[in-house]
Amino acid sequence: MFEFTITQESPKIKIGGGLYDVVIIGGGAAGLTTAIYTSRDGLKTLVLEREATGGLAATTELIENYPGFPDGINGAELLERFRKQAERFGAEIVEFDEVVKVNPLEKGKIEVHTQSGQVYTGKTVVIATGSRPKKLNVPGEKEFAGRGVSYCATCDGPFFKDKNVVIIGAGNSGLQEGLQVLEYAKHVTFLEFLPYTRAEHILQERVKRHPKSTLLFNQQVTAIVGDKTVTGVRAVDRETKEEHLYPADGVFIYVGYSPYSQFVADIVETNKWGYIITDEKMRTKVPGLYAIGDVRADNPAQLSVSVGDGAKAALALRDFILEL
Repeated sequence: MFEFTITQESPKIKIGGGLYDVVIIGGGAAGLTTAIYTSRDGLKTLVLEREATGGLAATTELIENYPGFPDGINGAELLERFRKQAERFGAEIVEFDEVVKVNPLEKGKIEVHTQSGQVYTGKTVVIATGSRPKKLNVPGEKEFAGRGVSYCATCDGPFFKDKNVVIIGAGNSGLQEGLQVLEYAKHVTFLEFLPYTRAEHILQERVKRHPKSTLLFNQQVTAIVGDKTVTGVRAVDRETKEEHLYPADGVFIYVGYSPYSQFVADIVETNKWGYIITDEKMRTKVPGLYAIGDVRADNPAQLSVSVGDGAKAALALRDFILEL
């Protein structure tokens, strides 16, 4: 039974037993924002994260475009603040247990199954699983993963102090992470498939002005080569058709992201890239099931937008619970 306590701020809903008001799948910026709102609202909230909380934002060395931090802030520090705020209001957080299945039983009751065999039940479920780096799928990429090939410059950049590094991809992620690597590396070569970069102007200028960087366009990477570890990257100039071998001790790949949505692909609508389609209130076609952040279609993969998604979902699911 529900027990409602109406205040001027918001209704408080107290529920005993093992049934959660909100189960949030994903502990990045979007998921933690929802947890802050819902737990503060008195809703029994659980956050499930397949790795450590924080998501991709936590791997960014410096976030400069999030409001309230004029000098920027380290991504891990910012997301740790998100977590502490959610826990302060009573949100439960379970890390390192991946969700493998979501099973809607009836309106107001959705099961969430994890890899460890746990089954959690929520009146509402929020998918905030984000996205993961795309693979190039070229020879050498898989073979040298962890032996010179990486997808996280913030994590692995310090290993390449005074060494030559190639960054594949010159979008926002590639240039942002490349600037981090430039603090350690002897030289960084950026290889971009397109004849231009879509990165923010300020990032372009920083890379172009850096004395240890080279930015090349129209480069189609054909292979990552090496022996026991990476020694270079082969690429063809799409304009001249010439092949080049760029010496490298490390390779960081930033060629886009794909959504982490396969575990719900059979119950929600997705676009052709696998991003989950929602309405303006973050609702999927399944009653009580929401999607927010980078896993959602039409989300531009910006931290502040993901935070907004989380707040919208929290407000919408509160109304849904009140109507049950």
